[in-house]
Amino acid sequence: MSSVPDNAPQHCPGTQSEEAGKASACAGCPNQNICASGDASLPDPAIPLIQHRLANVKHKILILSGKGGVGKSTVTSLVGHALASKYPDANVGILDTDICGPSQPRVMGVRGEMVHNSGSGWSPVYVTDNLSLMSIGFLLGRPDDAVIWRGPKKNGMIKQFLTEVDWGELDYLLIDTPPGTSDEHISAVQYLRATGLTGALVVTTPQEVSLLDVRKELQFCEKLNVPVIGVIENMSLFVCPNCKTRSEIFPATTGGAAQMCIDLSVPMLGSLPLDPILARCCDDGRDFLAELPASPAVTALKDIVDKVVATVEKTTS
Repeated sequence: MSSVPDNAPQHCPGTQSEEAGKASACAGCPNQNICASGDASLPDPAIPLIQHRLANVKHKILILSGKGGVGKSTVTSLVGHALASKYPDANVGILDTDICGPSQPRVMGVRGEMVHNSGSGWSPVYVTDNLSLMSIGFLLGRPDDAVIWRGPKKNGMIKQFLTEVDWGELDYLLIDTPPGTSDEHISAVQYLRATGLTGALVVTTPQEVSLLDVRKELQFCEKLNVPVIGVIENMSLFVCPNCKTRSEIFPATTGGAAQMCIDLSVPMLGSLPLDPILARCCDDGRDFLAELPASPAVTALKDIVDKVVATVEKTTS
């Protein structure tokens, strides 16, 4: 009888099967080579390296969304800036695992920076004194270069980030992921689970077409035993900067994220309004929190970050 590993990808043939590491379901799995070699009983040799590298990282948080275009990378950058500014004694890192669409270098205002390699590993790029970033965008010859890779190579890059980046001591490591529930997500969870993965923040927008995919992301977390810290509804309302009129750009026809959280019994952390100045800040790499500290979006963001901090500190205390 084939032995299927805990939390294996769907349709895994099992480690004792003749198809182990060779079936179509194995493509992109980080354990594919181990299973194919017949040494599936052995742990992935990268796991001890990742455990050692992240030993001084207190909280490791995945930023997920099954839907593209919901502003997940923007929310990641906002949460990173908010944690770093609101808690100046905390060290915050952002790992951009969107291999094909690395947008964090531009959003964080460090586009064009280069990664330095030393005896201790790759050094992340520092945005502020207590906020650092690592992205494949720093490794490309030009910012416009396309990354045309299959799943196994993308997984190898994620493994390399986790084993070779020297973060030092971090209070929070935010892992920005691409849309979906595929190779990169499975790899990140499998590698990080051994290091004590804190949980996931799930980002959505109010309309049903987004919530449909976000429900799948929440099911992904449930199947892989990833704790859901909470859901953030992005672009919930547009507040006119002149007349302060509130308008729904993306109507919540089924009740939005709040109703979804009630239905699925997951925490709702809050909603971020749509702000055109925020979009311009992201394009220019400027810190929106410093530009408009009294804006409705910043007020809502600080409340969300306080809830995140309270939740993760409670779970680890």
